[in-house]
Amino acid sequence: MSFFFKPSRPKTPQDVAKAIKDSLVALDTKTVVEVKALEKALEEVEKNFLIMKCMLLGDGEVEPNAEQVSQLAEEICKEDVISLLIHKLSLLGWEARKDLAHCWSILLRQKVGSTYCCVQYIEEHFELLDFLVVCYDNKEIAMNCGNMLRECIKFPTLAKYILESASFELFYKFVELPNFDVASDAFSTFKDLLTKHVNLVSEFLTARHDEFFDSYEKLLTSSNYVTRRQSLKLLSEFLLESPNSHIMKRYILEVRYLKVMMTLLMDSSKNIQLSAFHIFKVFVANPNKPREIKVILAKNHEKLLQLLENLSAGKGAEDEQLEEEKELIMKEIDRVARSTNLE
Repeated sequence: MSFFFKPSRPKTPQDVAKAIKDSLVALDTKTVVEVKALEKALEEVEKNFLIMKCMLLGDGEVEPNAEQVSQLAEEICKEDVISLLIHKLSLLGWEARKDLAHCWSILLRQKVGSTYCCVQYIEEHFELLDFLVVCYDNKEIAMNCGNMLRECIKFPTLAKYILESASFELFYKFVELPNFDVASDAFSTFKDLLTKHVNLVSEFLTARHDEFFDSYEKLLTSSNYVTRRQSLKLLSEFLLESPNSHIMKRYILEVRYLKVMMTLLMDSSKNIQLSAFHIFKVFVANPNKPREIKVILAKNHEKLLQLLENLSAGKGAEDEQLEEEKELIMKEIDRVARSTNLE
């Protein structure tokens, strides 16, 4: 097995890229009718991946050669190996997938001249990103695809494509998959998409405000506690970011979103109550509240005051700050209730 394989040093980057391509192509179902043939093909892939890993990372004795690393990345693009790596992922064994994970981020970061050649390759084949997203439906390789996606998302052009593609909508399903590990991994990728590039996300939320928040509301009102808590925390992160202040100002004008936060204030979880409060208080503190918001606050002011009275962080100095904020918000709710005509 490749675990005991010691790669030979003389292979050139061109040789390695060609060998990887040939061994991946050999995994084609037409050529692996027999189990033994498949096993042999998989061993060859593992052997070649290990050679690639040693060339990119070194072998513990010899440091990687920067020129060879750059050449390997270039050859992998020329030979369309990037596409094969993604499309053949489900056929690979555990060892090969592990080695690929080690190599993927290094390949993406390699420059040929001033260009990230592997990133450029993916930009010319954006459908590969769609394929990686859909792979969350395959629990055997979901985590591998998640790691590869998060490495891609570090590059703005690739993150932008996913945000604006139909594939992005699939994350609302994947973050609630019954397999906890896969759902958590999908949420990590979803979070990176919404937090890694603040200006890009700001543009995206501006252009797709209603569409995005309509879908996001389903996560905030999910029957799954983990989904509610994670999505509420994430909402605070990107909604309260300074580049997104105009998004927040638009968000807090909507009665339906206020109602969601009011519902979350009544959640059985203290953590969710506290997270909801930090968004709810922005609705209340808004000096330009529309009448519809004032009416909802006025109609529910007694219940809201009671909920806030019982809200506690229980963490010393943090609790003191919460008490100060609560007092200000409760006074504003009381003022709105007294000054709003409900007729």
